[in-house]
Amino acid sequence: MAAATRQPRRLVGDIGATNARFGLVDSDGRIASTRVLACDDYATIEDALASYLGEDRLEPAPREAALAVASPVTADAITLTNHPWSFTVSSLRRHFALDRLLVVNDFTANALAMPHIPAGERFAVGGGAPVPDTPIGVLGPGSGLGVSGLVPTPAGWVALRSEGGHATMAPADERESAVLDRMRQRFDHVSAERVLSGPGLINLYNILADIEGVPAAPFTPAQIADRHIGESDPLAREALAMFCAMLGTAAGNLALILGARGGIYIAGGIVPRLGASFAETKFRQRFEAKGRFQPYIAAIPTYVVTHPIPAFLGLVALLD
Repeated sequence: MAAATRQPRRLVGDIGATNARFGLVDSDGRIASTRVLACDDYATIEDALASYLGEDRLEPAPREAALAVASPVTADAITLTNHPWSFTVSSLRRHFALDRLLVVNDFTANALAMPHIPAGERFAVGGGAPVPDTPIGVLGPGSGLGVSGLVPTPAGWVALRSEGGHATMAPADERESAVLDRMRQRFDHVSAERVLSGPGLINLYNILADIEGVPAAPFTPAQIADRHIGESDPLAREALAMFCAMLGTAAGNLALILGARGGIYIAGGIVPRLGASFAETKFRQRFEAKGRFQPYIAAIPTYVVTHPIPAFLGLVALLD
């Protein structure tokens, strides 16, 4: 038993703009010692990782690691999209004496997790049933908007390295057109992430207040998403409703682009916190609003992922 305890465990990390989540993978694949660190508390990713490893008293240190980062991963140098941390994979591997370090986009890791999500850690929104061995789509609003997909191959699932959150957001009705018109006056490009994220919720609320000619309250994204606040603030209620409807538009687009008859999965930090009330929004109605292709897309299931850190499951699959 003691010998098993001393075997080097593998490190996994999910690095976003707000939090850095770390865990250690035991020899049986279980994830232990999970901790969440606030990114702003550390000057560099090295400092955050050193703090985490310093808190864990078991030896020896990990020799293999996999990190999911909220950033494009196209070369050795990595810069987070919505946070000032930057590093190189090679120097980080040397700094922590790792034999193997894999770094992928956070939603590549989330996509790889989807076949491993237990049924009890997701819930369906709307109808449809997954078709085996067909593509799966994944998107998740949080500090940004992650988008990816899984494509089946004879060798197994392949995750797409997508930056689909930065695709241009299109309106679906006059109210959304008015909001996006105002938003284009503030940003050089109005991507889906400009509305479908935590900062996007604030953008929607502030623009709606501007259109109505009333002062905007200094709400946080969590406050705008709070139904109790929405009961007393109609613009917060409308901002959240518009967010959910526009997420349905983006999810439906992703389903059509990928032919994702295996289902669309919603992850990220915002939607799972809405709980069952998310099913009461216009998400699914807008998801299916694809004209002649409504019957095609109505057959595609949509799920909300409630697993606390799905990227960890994808990273474990990647290391294996």
